Amino acid sequence: MKIRSTAVTITAVCAAALVLTGCTAGGDGGDDAEGITFWLQEDLPDRVAATEDIVAAFEDESGVDVEVVSVAEDQFAQLITSAAAAGDLPDVIGGISLPQVRTLSANELVDTDAVGAVVDALDASTFSERALELTADGDAQLAVPSESWLQMLFYRTDLFEAAGLDAPDSYDKILEAAQALNSPELAGFVGATAPGDAFTEQTFEQVALGNGCELVNEDGEIELDSAPCVEAFGFYGDLTSNYSVPGAQDVDTTRATYFAGDAAMFIWSSFVLDEMAGLREDAKPNCPECAADPAFLAANTGVVTSISGPDGDSPAQFGEITSWTITDGANVEDSQAFIEFMMGDGYEDWIAIAPEGKVPVRFGTADEPTVFSDAWATLPAGVDTKAPLSDFYSAEVLEAVAAGPEDIARWAIPQGQGDLLGALQGEQPVATAVSEVSQGADAEQAAAAAAEAARSVQESIQ
Repeated sequence: MKIRSTAVTITAVCAAALVLTGCTAGGDGGDDAEGITFWLQEDLPDRVAATEDIVAAFEDESGVDVEVVSVAEDQFAQLITSAAAAGDLPDVIGGISLPQVRTLSANELVDTDAVGAVVDALDASTFSERALELTADGDAQLAVPSESWLQMLFYRTDLFEAAGLDAPDSYDKILEAAQALNSPELAGFVGATAPGDAFTEQTFEQVALGNGCELVNEDGEIELDSAPCVEAFGFYGDLTSNYSVPGAQDVDTTRATYFAGDAAMFIWSSFVLDEMAGLREDAKPNCPECAADPAFLAANTGVVTSISGPDGDSPAQFGEITSWTITDGANVEDSQAFIEFMMGDGYEDWIAIAPEGKVPVRFGTADEPTVFSDAWATLPAGVDTKAPLSDFYSAEVLEAVAAGPEDIARWAIPQGQGDLLGALQGEQPVATAVSEVSQGADAEQAAAAAAEAARSVQESIQ
């Protein structure tokens, strides 16, 4: 009798350096025909359980045993370091971000030939071209892009309409709205400001990209102290120090403030869409109007996917591509079969786990080019209550979310400096600078400090 996969949640973090330099690879699979180990970068119990069900279907079909290991995002760097040093890497890793892909690649922990063969088997033409670009290094495919989530500026359409304000899609319009709507009872805007927090960096990156602020230029030189970046730091500092709520803000507090009806605008990912519709009990809107109508905020919220600044050539859309990869030394054949299943027969069930944050970047198959993207639009979202997002949001909002993967912009990767983006995740100099300007620090000085710290990290990985 074949043993079913068992999810193991890693809770203890081994003492290890955050930077992987010097680690040697050594997957636990190799020529082992006993099965594979799959690290899932997800620790929400409902999502882990849903993943186990899909894995069980693969086991039944293939006869391959899969050990599912649930890894919290904030523990991933340390755990992969320990595993690499011990020669005990998992065979497959799923749910990894673009910076994590680059960190794994920089430390030669990826079997790029095996990964590339999976993309070929699935047919590269069935994927988002942009997603493949962001997960490749030249001709080497570092990961198999799976889905995306978008970062957006959410705003109260009822309050904007009452005040005669335009949609906040530019620095000027955002600042105008924040000034007009800010009061002792309502923050004009709330955004991440916590130091050392990846969410703070992500939030600022979208704001910065829209103003033409890049982490590096085409020559690979750090640009965080450039005029467009100083302008971006100054703008965000003005917003968060003068028109927001007091204290350091993070992924939980920004959502809580907007859900309480205490902010007119906030920046968050598309993962908030089901929660804003009242479909998740542990993260439910509690605004005054929400008692009678849990979906009040969903009905009265608009989204801006791309923000433009005065120095930018065009608006920019920030988002994340999450991917699968095969480690160096893995049980290649079974790992490839597993990913092909998860991106094929199991793909619809996989994106159905959280469709609000799993926008497919494989749109369909060669025979049915849009089968996955068409299915995504109808999938029920939520946890405690399930319902299609179309029950709560306009077609315009959902179309903006679905189209996002093709327009995603990111720092460093287009300039061939993706390794730097991954290396900066430990120190988070941008988040530190954002925290400082949110407390009134000079934008030029904060930008200079961030740039200097980034240069130091860049030198350390060269």
